[in-house]
Amino acid sequence: MFATVDKDACIGCGACPDICPEVFKMEDDGLAEAYKNPVPSEVEASAKEAAEGCPTDAIHLED
Repeated sequence: MFATVDKDACIGCGACPDICPEVFKMEDDGLAEAYKNPVPSEVEASAKEAAEGCPTDAIHLED
């Protein structure tokens, strides 16, 4: 699974790194980044939770 963050849609709320810090972090520009790809299998569930919890649907997960 691969994770991406749509920077145009991200509002920098910080929910994704709170839920899944193994995959997401906040950048200096205040927006989120998916820094770990492919997503480690042991954190796929929390990456999905982060995507589902994103208020702007900025996180995209692909197999």
